[in-house]
Amino acid sequence: MIASLLKWIIPWEFSWVFLATFLCACVLYWRGCRKLTVSTGRKLAFWTGMAIVYLSLQTYFDFYAEHEFFMHRIQQLLLHHIAPLMIMASYPGSVLRAGLPMPWRIHALRPALQTWPWRLVSAVLLNPAVATVLFVAFVLVWLIPSAQTLAMLDWRVYRFMNWSMIVSGFVYWWLVLDHRPRPPGRMIPGLRVLSPGITMAPQILAGAIITFSKSDLYPIFEICGRAFNFNVFTGQLIGGIIIWVPAATIETIGGLLAMRQWLRLSRSGRIRRQARAQALAHVATRGASS
Repeated sequence: MIASLLKWIIPWEFSWVFLATFLCACVLYWRGCRKLTVSTGRKLAFWTGMAIVYLSLQTYFDFYAEHEFFMHRIQQLLLHHIAPLMIMASYPGSVLRAGLPMPWRIHALRPALQTWPWRLVSAVLLNPAVATVLFVAFVLVWLIPSAQTLAMLDWRVYRFMNWSMIVSGFVYWWLVLDHRPRPPGRMIPGLRVLSPGITMAPQILAGAIITFSKSDLYPIFEICGRAFNFNVFTGQLIGGIIIWVPAATIETIGGLLAMRQWLRLSRSGRIRRQARAQALAHVATRGASS
């Protein structure tokens, strides 16, 4: 019994980088919750999302993801869609920042955010167009059979694939679920609602192509050794449906959450007040220039 339990808990491929990053985020959030009032719903969303990330990458589940196409698609769905959406829906930024000791915030975090490398990286990665393209691209690129084969044969590419999925998911859902008007938010509220509908279209198409394919698109899983003893095309069909239906459903939920924030901004009058402030600033600028 204990040996069977340990089999599922012990990582299939251990990563110090992941473990250090994961524990750091957990400690900061725990410390932040002691300093700020965080609702039970937000805490539940954050810890559930973090648990999904850990179970997807640092348990025996990763073995099945490397040996069955449809299990691999479940893993990518968890890393790219579900876990980032849940964590970003908990709005963890202020809590994580509060978890940092004050000297660290003053002498490390604040100067780091003002450096030109961070400004350059944030200007690129947090650009709505770039974030949206990367969010979709990292799904489609790893569905290319040659790219999938390379990822399964080289552990470094495999880890880069997983990190690319989760990081692009975090960035995208951060922009979509932003509860602030623009600015300081980087995406206008209406586009936050429409964006998931735009990004799901190519994923639905890719899922449909894989679902109805009559050939084995990913023979690498046969080479690696399949974890389950059933028809190859059945696993490929299930994998295609996972890309097609659940992913689109989750993005629909994300769009609805963004709509809820849009309605909140509208009811509170923050959008109208900001529009008036921008109009007055524009008038003042034109008057000063003339």
